[in-house]
This record gives sequence, structure tokens and C-alpha cells, in this order.
Amino acid sequence: MDDFSQRKLLSAACHGAIFFSSTIVSIGIPIAILVVSDDPVVKENAKESINFHINLYIYGIIFALLILVAIGIPLLILLAIASFLLPIIAIVRVATDPQKPYRYPFILRVL
Repeated sequence: MDDFSQRKLLSAACHGAIFFSSTIVSIGIPIAILVVSDDPVVKENAKESINFHINLYIYGIIFALLILVAIGIPLLILLAIASFLLPIIAIVRVATDPQKPYRYPFILRVL
């Protein structure tokens, strides 16, 4: 397996891990890839995926608390749509341009 195909595969696995499970288990795949990989682009994609997961959990908790104010339900629906569409966009981007890590919009970067 050459470098570009391995980079594409590992980067796509980082971003696609959210589709395996919506629990904390899905964050383990990008963490494992971050630890195992030596490729700097793959490491950046893994960090970005971990940050996206963390942000989804934070936003989910905040929006769930806002259900009491009646604005939480539409925000949770938007969050569900974003958690489905943004990783698909990320997978397509890392597959078409493996030289550059994908950056999710509107997230706080913890790592």
C-alpha cells in the first residue's frame, strides 16, 4: 500500500468513525490512529476528528438542556444533521486531496 492510499484510508477512517457508533466508543478509532500513525497529515485529521467528536458531545449536552426553553429540539435536529453531513464532506475532501488535512467549520479546537 503506497503512502497516498494509506493516508486516504486512515484519514477517512478517522472522519468516518462517527458512523460506527454514536457513543464514546467511536472516538477510540481516531485516538488509536493518532497514536499509531507517523504521518503528520493523518495525525492532523485524527486530531480534527477528535475535536469534532468532543464538540458534538458538548453541543448535545447544551442543546439537551435547552429543551426546557423549547429551542433545544430544533437545535438538536440541526446537530444531528450536521453530525451526519460534515463527516461525509470530510471523507470526500480527504479522499480527493490527501495532502491537506480537513478542518471542520464552527468547532472549538481542544487538541
